[in-house]
Amino acid sequence: MIRKTSARPREIRGVKKIMEKAEPTVYFAPLGGLEEVGRNMMFFEYQNEIVIIDAGLQFPEEETPGIDYIIPNIAYLEPKKQNIQGLILTHAHYDHIGALPHLLQKLGNPPIYATSITKAIVLKRQDDFPNSPKLNIQVVKNGDKVQLSNFFEAQFFGVPHTIPETAGVVLKTPIGNIVHFADFRIDYNEEDRPQGLEEFEKIGKMGIHTLMIDSTNAEEAGHSLSEKVVEKNLEAIFRKAEGRIIVATFASLLTRIAEIIKIAEKIGRKVALSGFTMKTNVQIAQNLGYIKAKEGTLVALEEIHKFRDDKLLILSTGAQGEPNASLMRIVNGEHRQIKIKPSDVVVLSSSVIPGNERSVQVVKDNLSRQGAIVYHSNLIDIHASGHAPKDDLQLVMKLIKPKFIVPVHGYYFMRAANAQSAREVGIPKENSILMDNGQVAALTKSGFRVTEREVPAYYVMVDGLGVGDVEEVVLRDRRALSAEGMVVIIVTVDRDKGGRLLKSPDIISRGFIYLKENQEILEGIRKRLHGLISRLPNYQPLEPDYLKNLIRDQIGQFLYNKTKRRPMILPVVIEI
Repeated sequence: MIRKTSARPREIRGVKKIMEKAEPTVYFAPLGGLEEVGRNMMFFEYQNEIVIIDAGLQFPEEETPGIDYIIPNIAYLEPKKQNIQGLILTHAHYDHIGALPHLLQKLGNPPIYATSITKAIVLKRQDDFPNSPKLNIQVVKNGDKVQLSNFFEAQFFGVPHTIPETAGVVLKTPIGNIVHFADFRIDYNEEDRPQGLEEFEKIGKMGIHTLMIDSTNAEEAGHSLSEKVVEKNLEAIFRKAEGRIIVATFASLLTRIAEIIKIAEKIGRKVALSGFTMKTNVQIAQNLGYIKAKEGTLVALEEIHKFRDDKLLILSTGAQGEPNASLMRIVNGEHRQIKIKPSDVVVLSSSVIPGNERSVQVVKDNLSRQGAIVYHSNLIDIHASGHAPKDDLQLVMKLIKPKFIVPVHGYYFMRAANAQSAREVGIPKENSILMDNGQVAALTKSGFRVTEREVPAYYVMVDGLGVGDVEEVVLRDRRALSAEGMVVIIVTVDRDKGGRLLKSPDIISRGFIYLKENQEILEGIRKRLHGLISRLPNYQPLEPDYLKNLIRDQIGQFLYNKTKRRPMILPVVIEI
């Protein structure tokens, strides 16, 4: 859903000044991530200081055909870029960092605070945007405290996720401590006991005003699946495989990728990497010491023909069925080095992102048709989500003991489930806050109030080199074209004789009907064109726009009467 919001009313500015004289008030607004999975970005504002957390992208939806991705709307922040004290990046997934190349210059290129692996992936992505400014990134690690400005201080802590060095942050403000948990899960050992809870207990003892907590898996009962179980199941599948093993997963699941490489070494298989982002991310993880492959384990794709099939494991991108990803090129027979063989074992080690179900199903079908054996997480536990389910979310709420809680990162139904979980552990209903993108909350030492004020948070779409130039009217046309097709009508008229037809109209149909098999409709269109043009007054010059509107209205109505469909009508008037 595209949400349009208005600018701040004049009277709210006056209220703000009065309130700040009375007591300190920190203003908080999410610019994305609270009505979708992706596009995560929020900011905190106190007097003339602003701190931002994350700047991610959102992948296109059915309602945004042809769009590359969607980024947050920073219309409120641009005029205040001199007030931005820092941008905190919680981790290196694109739904948290992907919008940076498009936003940083407009935000005044503020200081960025990120862990070492996040910094490396951000800088690598900047290579695709050579005209972007040089970034000012300060590396932080677990336990670091950073004075961001006069009024804001950040303390970083590590949280388990599917990429190393994911950082939660305690933001110390004039109204109290606000904690943002980033995307997280709780790790469990092989005895099914939670690990690392002392970090959360330590934060709880700091006294937390507001907890902002991941909602992606809030509806799922139980606790996180142990990554040890996933590794054990993957190893069992690998040991049974008689031919090549192709593992498709997210290139950002570096923790999983590191374990797969270890298992391959244990069972005597070489590992080849397929996909640009897979190669890039593994190289970054190797440089930072998170992947420690033995010499000779990783081999080039160009050399896989030198090894027996039962000695090869290929790590590939494309587990979501992305059209240009490596796995899809393999499935379609377009990959230079890899063709599917009947002895291949293909493992899809990732969850299916909502909206990608059909694409993933097509991949599984086509792999099976070519004789491959396909394993996925619905059959066996070969993927552990990086997002905590209900039991773990409630455990963290109990350990943190916040005064207020704001479910973030997810659709409304996910966040509503998280709010219900908060009530179940004793957080009052009125203190569990469900906000939408663009809403502004006023936080005081004793309160959390969602105001009537809103900031712009509607979609900004990236399409090719265009950023924000695809408006709702363009999307509406694209949706109409995809749903009903179009009919192009070309009429050649005499300009001086009131638009008399000089030749029979040309009619082109695309995505509507096959004209050769619908001669009755074709003749009906021509008959109506002759009729409406013959009725034009011949005592005055032709108005082309008036004629186009006539054609659009009357031919559109005729086609609807005949087919109960409304194709887009594109009239072209040539005056001679």
